[in-house]
Amino acid sequence: MRWAILRLVEEDPEFYHFLQEHDRELLEFDDEDIEEEADTEVDVEMQVDEKIRHHKISEKEEKPSQNVITTEMVESWCTSVQENGTIGAIRSLLRAFRMACHYGDDVGDDSSTKFMMMSSGVFNKIMLFVLGEMDGILRKLLGLPTFGGKKENVVNLMSTRKWKNYSHLVKSYLGNTLHVLNQMTDAQMISFTLRRLKYSSIILAAFPSLLRKYIKIALHFWGTGGGALSVVSFLFLRDLCIRLGSDCLDECFKGMYKAYVLNCQFVNAVKLQHIQFLSNCVVEFLGVDLPTAYQHAFIFIRQLAAILQDAITMKTKESFRKVYEWKFMNCLELWTGAICAYSSEADFRPLAYPLAQIISGVARLVPTARYFPLRLWCVRMLNRISASTGTFIPVSMLLLDMLDMKELNRPPTGGVGKAVDLRTVLKVSKPTLRTRSFQEACIFAVVEEIAEHLAQWSYSVAFFELSFIPATRLRSFIKTSKVERFCREMRQLIRQIEANSAFTNERRKSVTFLPNDPAAASFVEVSMFVPLLLSMLLTL
Repeated sequence: MRWAILRLVEEDPEFYHFLQEHDRELLEFDDEDIEEEADTEVDVEMQVDEKIRHHKISEKEEKPSQNVITTEMVESWCTSVQENGTIGAIRSLLRAFRMACHYGDDVGDDSSTKFMMMSSGVFNKIMLFVLGEMDGILRKLLGLPTFGGKKENVVNLMSTRKWKNYSHLVKSYLGNTLHVLNQMTDAQMISFTLRRLKYSSIILAAFPSLLRKYIKIALHFWGTGGGALSVVSFLFLRDLCIRLGSDCLDECFKGMYKAYVLNCQFVNAVKLQHIQFLSNCVVEFLGVDLPTAYQHAFIFIRQLAAILQDAITMKTKESFRKVYEWKFMNCLELWTGAICAYSSEADFRPLAYPLAQIISGVARLVPTARYFPLRLWCVRMLNRISASTGTFIPVSMLLLDMLDMKELNRPPTGGVGKAVDLRTVLKVSKPTLRTRSFQEACIFAVVEEIAEHLAQWSYSVAFFELSFIPATRLRSFIKTSKVERFCREMRQLIRQIEANSAFTNERRKSVTFLPNDPAAASFVEVSMFVPLLLSMLLTL
């Protein structure tokens, strides 16, 4: 900066002399001083910038802590929604509900997330409030009835401005609830969620993709769950089909039948109860829409008939195995229950004949003693169909043929053996055939089922003719059998048959109509007031 001093000497020498006398230090600075000052200013600016940047970074890091959802915030939203129906509070609740449903998910760096969830108490409060109250809140917002409603209400609503404004809230609620259902493992929480969702089932008519996903997960819980969870899942599906009809009926029918079949692959005493529950659920579900159910039942029964036909035609071990397995037999049991439940309905009654034909064919497919448990199962199903439809089915021959086999009319040679539960096995081993326990179980079962069969017709005007062959065959068994305890059972049954025949024959002497006369029905009506010995035998 010396050139500036020289210029000052030339232009204003008096002022230069004044500075020399009064402020000499001002004239003695050099360029190094200026550079040091400049460096100092830059350092100060850099320190200020660093502080600013550090402040921004700290602010960014601390920002999430300012958006943590607290109990006070949730209570404020809940109060605002309940008292004023504030849209902003509803949005905040659903946003928090989404975070609760996705809590623990690996979502990466989601910058769109507005809130963070930290407390388990807050999590529970949000879940319970939204699941418990959001259905009513959304219904009020959309102008739907407080409870229930019809599918047409939702269809008409979809063309309104309200739906355009608020449908995203409904979809958020249903979609996030579906997500959390897929993540839940606690049966009680799943049951609670499904119970609450049942009230919103009608709204699913507006979201076909969500509807299909809800059906799928409810079917999963119904088939694999147990206790209350299976019951709640079934009620959810049933309510869904009642309200939405054709939108989900076909899918539910097929899904429930498939889930039932998958559970019937293997059966034991413990699992038998669960299979029976599933069967009862399917039968109950068929009653939601019998015409539609008939179409599905016809197809499934025809599939069973095709499998049996292949076995009769091919006669191979593989084809026999497809018939003599738990899956096939439990399917017959299912449709037997359906026929019995809806035998008075015109839609289902025509299925009784083909089903009875299939069951009879299965019982005769492999007529060996090892399959006696399976044959007895078939007889029980035929007796039930006969009783529910009032149609005579000649099941006695299936039972009497068993008595002619050497495994039952000769003394056992294999010792006492273990007790045999004929309801939990389809086939017994060869050593079991020669045991006393197996013989007793089969003989007592034959007596019981013959009594059951004849008791159904104990009031019939033709009872004597219907019981003649069974009584004759039973007498023949007594003559050939060397096991006294079996003969004793047969004699008791024969006495009951003879007493019942004597009663009906005595009543027949006082009538003048022919057997094919419609007036024969009056014989039954009058006689039913008299307790017959054969019917009383079944109650002992």
